[in-house]
Amino acid sequence: MSRSVNKVMLIGNVGGDPEIRTTPSGVRIAKVSLATNRRQKNGDEWTDVPEWHNLEFWDKLADVVEQWVKKGSQLYVEGRIKYDKWTDDQGTDKYWTSISVSEMVMLGSSGQTGTEYRTPPDNQGDTGGSSGKTVTDTDDDLPF
Repeated sequence: MSRSVNKVMLIGNVGGDPEIRTTPSGVRIAKVSLATNRRQKNGDEWTDVPEWHNLEFWDKLADVVEQWVKKGSQLYVEGRIKYDKWTDDQGTDKYWTSISVSEMVMLGSSGQTGTEYRTPPDNQGDTGGSSGKTVTDTDDDLPF
């Protein structure tokens, strides 16, 4: 039996306010960029180099992001890498990589710190499947 894993876990800061869209079928999508830092030695100094990740939140998780997430928010997210390809008007293939988020924990000084938002395991996010999400409170700042 062949097995594979496509799982991403990130902690970082949101780079801008969420962009909210609704598909023709009525499914809501929230998109944000998330910055994580990588330490790099530059001569005798260590500097933080940001890595930017494109996050997608679907359906009710998008509603939570729209209400509570803003530029600068610190998040822990879990999801899967998603690759998209399309052809532009000139016939050139274009590519886009994003993280389809299935779980989110808000970190930092927000009043919602430690609240976990999760998509049920059977929901693939971008398929417009189940809209039921569970919300649970955690005592830890980090989910691991």
